[in-house]
Amino acid sequence: MTKYTIKDIARETGYSISTVSRVLNNKEEGMSKETRKRILEVVKEMNYRPNQFARGLITKKSNMLGLIVPNISNPFFPELCRGAEDEAVQNGFSLIICNSDDQANKEERYIHLLKEQQVDGILLASMNKLTRGNERILTDSQIPYILVDRGVDVDSATGVFMDNFKGGYLAGKHLIELGHRKIACMTGPADITNANKRLKGFLQALNEHDISIPSHYILNGNYHMEDAYDLAKRFLAEHEVTAIFTGNDLMACGVYRAAFELNISIPNDLSVIGFDDIPFGEALNPKLSTIRQNTYQIGKDSVKLLIKKIRNEPVESLFYEPTLVVRNSTQNLIQSPSLGN
Repeated sequence: MTKYTIKDIARETGYSISTVSRVLNNKEEGMSKETRKRILEVVKEMNYRPNQFARGLITKKSNMLGLIVPNISNPFFPELCRGAEDEAVQNGFSLIICNSDDQANKEERYIHLLKEQQVDGILLASMNKLTRGNERILTDSQIPYILVDRGVDVDSATGVFMDNFKGGYLAGKHLIELGHRKIACMTGPADITNANKRLKGFLQALNEHDISIPSHYILNGNYHMEDAYDLAKRFLAEHEVTAIFTGNDLMACGVYRAAFELNISIPNDLSVIGFDDIPFGEALNPKLSTIRQNTYQIGKDSVKLLIKKIRNEPVESLFYEPTLVVRNSTQNLIQSPSLGN
């Protein structure tokens, strides 16, 4: 299939390249309707598509945004990507999605790649914290960027975040109000800010009710389902608890699997509450109680914030309030005295 250029359109119509360019860029002031009509007819006949990279060299804008996520297999991130892409397209941008696989060097390579692609801005759901090295790459490149979901190690960074401390607090409070005292917590990686804040919020709820748990009741599930399954199977085989709070819903799925293999009934023997409210939480049996993040809206608002930054408009970080979603995976011990406390 022949790929035509602006020169081909000029040659076919008999008009100059500058005249054709004015039509293609909607700068037709003082131009006759006949000229415009003839050029657009040839553009259609030739199925002409502008070279966005070449145009970007002239305008210094690519109309492309980059989004780097740490783990695209986690259902939290596709929903975030969908919100970001919908908002990007609505504003005339394309979105390049990169998956770092929780690898710091891969994340850095993607930052360099997006820089080479001359994206207008970057959304970064960093694998842990935005390092000062990566922040320096972005700053030196003068690429506007917004952090999404994950915490920062750079004071000047702007982003869209959830109140993770409050989310952990709500989960702990919910279990306590149901009468649970023997509670375990499965966290995400220790170097990820949101995982730490969820744990701190959870422990704060316990402290307010004079409940303490042994240090080995705090498990590092690494935000992955398989790691959570292995940890939960070993832990539940050796310890009796009535409830587990998991720092995300994927880990809750791992706990479900371990409980099933150990013949532990959810919620009759073990209550489970997760975090994120990913779509298949409702498909689990029993349906998963969780802490909800409005993931789609976070994606949309991240792009809105980034576009404002690209336009040199003032921006401030956004913080979302989590909500408790009670389903069937958490059992009220107060109404079921036979289950103990």
